[in-house]
Amino acid sequence: MSLLAILLPSAILLALAYRIYGSVLARLFRLDDADATPAVTLRDDVDYEPIAPQLLMGQHFSAIAAAGPIVGPILAGVAFGWLPALLWILVGSIFIGGVHDFSALVASIRHKSRSIAEVVRDHMSRRAYVLFLAFVWIALVYIIVAFTDITASSFVGRQTLENGDSVSGGGIATSSLLYLVIPVVMGVCMRYLKMPLWLATVIFVPLVGVAIWIGQFIPFDLASVLGTTNARAQQIWGILLLLYCLGAAMVPMWALLQPRGHLGGCFLYAALAGAAIGLVMSDRLVAGDAAVRYPAFTSWQTAKAGDLIPMLFITIACGACSGFHSLIASGTTSKQLRRETDAKAIGYGTMLLEAMVAIVSLCCVMVLAAGSPLANQPPNFVYALGMGSFLEMLGVPAAIGVSFALMAFTTFVYDTLDVCTRLGRYIVQELTGLSGRAGAWLGTALTAGVPMLFLLRPQLDGNGNAVPVWKTFWSLFGASNQLLAALTLLGVTVWLWRTRRAAWVWLVTGLPTAFMYAMSTWALTAMTLPKFRGATGLVLPADPVPWAGLVLLGLALVMLVEAVRVIALPQRPGGPGRIGGLPEPRGWAAAKTA
Repeated sequence: MSLLAILLPSAILLALAYRIYGSVLARLFRLDDADATPAVTLRDDVDYEPIAPQLLMGQHFSAIAAAGPIVGPILAGVAFGWLPALLWILVGSIFIGGVHDFSALVASIRHKSRSIAEVVRDHMSRRAYVLFLAFVWIALVYIIVAFTDITASSFVGRQTLENGDSVSGGGIATSSLLYLVIPVVMGVCMRYLKMPLWLATVIFVPLVGVAIWIGQFIPFDLASVLGTTNARAQQIWGILLLLYCLGAAMVPMWALLQPRGHLGGCFLYAALAGAAIGLVMSDRLVAGDAAVRYPAFTSWQTAKAGDLIPMLFITIACGACSGFHSLIASGTTSKQLRRETDAKAIGYGTMLLEAMVAIVSLCCVMVLAAGSPLANQPPNFVYALGMGSFLEMLGVPAAIGVSFALMAFTTFVYDTLDVCTRLGRYIVQELTGLSGRAGAWLGTALTAGVPMLFLLRPQLDGNGNAVPVWKTFWSLFGASNQLLAALTLLGVTVWLWRTRRAAWVWLVTGLPTAFMYAMSTWALTAMTLPKFRGATGLVLPADPVPWAGLVLLGLALVMLVEAVRVIALPQRPGGPGRIGGLPEPRGWAAAKTA
């Protein structure tokens, strides 16, 4: 079977879902351009700034995509086969992930672009708000640890391709460093020289291509420079990435976040288009070269990945459903949304585009033969090798194609890392009450510093062998991330029920809440509680990871109790008539009686 038989129907299904279900969501949530968004009413050109939807879409897409829709599908596809992974990506993105992202974005703009945690405070309780913030901060730490380590792994060593060419990790590091300079220059040109977006795109996107090409000729091999091992060099790169986060999270959004987000979005579009065109070319010109070789289904249970249910649903987080997306939607995107109707494309549409990224990543597994040693490579290299083979059909040299894929991978992660650090800073400031520059630096230092402790701490398996940090944290990141999605949907459901009292709320957001809550708590329990059991009974592990998992489970349980209590209470006078303290948008009163 050809990969096109997978890719093309998937793309059509996602396009139809956007057209049909996306329009249904827009009507249910009463998007209305007559209601000014907070980006307009609260504009300060620092945090609140309305921007063109095409710029915001690229920024949002790049921020939510990151490594998740690449790593998760590859890990799950290798472990369980490509068919369960594909079905979860499609069903999850359309009915759960897309709804989650869209509803989080709309909930935020209806509450003055405040965070989902503050929506929880308005409609549940102060206690639920503090618990939600604590949960989010721990989840952000997990995300930063996992993504930092797997990105650092791209900067070391050398990957030899099947044709004998090789790609240097030091070359990828050089390209990445050049890439960090390009958006800063772009931001300055757009801000002070008033360069239009189209011209900036024409100039700076090709410069990123030059950075990819030139990186392999001037590799910055940190292991050779310092005379150390690749493992040690990877650890040092991890520290440097966290120091980058420390600075990037403090600069104005126009100086780095917005231009780099736009460039990252262009990268994602190019990766999708290149893979699709390459697959078409390979299918037509080299019959069978784009055939599906990997088994559709392997096993219900594996020693490394665990049981298919629930582990499939937390291994593939981004690409199907991701709680992290709600932090982006309500943390930065909602403050830049120019019109309410843009929420359909930016909230729901980008989730479906991310599903396509996940499916393309899964195609990199499908082309592998059963038992191929490449399946044991880190997922970023599996992705890069697959993308390199697809782009080779377009005449792109394999080494350049692999470099492009690895650079695209790290590009996605840069957006996620500094956004996570920025959001973590907001949370620490809110929980401590510290404001001003001192509070900002403290919040940023804590959010970047705690992950550094995990990166510096040796991670060992049961036999005492070293394990990559990202492998230790990926499952925990997936479980906590999916539980965050469940809690976000829970908060949105409470908000909608208290303001709408409509039966569709339970179907549209209620059922996804129940499903994500069940799968994530099941998986988190399965990964955490065994760490407290030894041969002689209860043990207290020295590893902080299971303790963090236990805290997350406790916070999630209390949040659920709070939500049930609030829903069961009689509606307070005037409650349904207002949304987060704002006047009810036109049409809502009629909709409540329907």
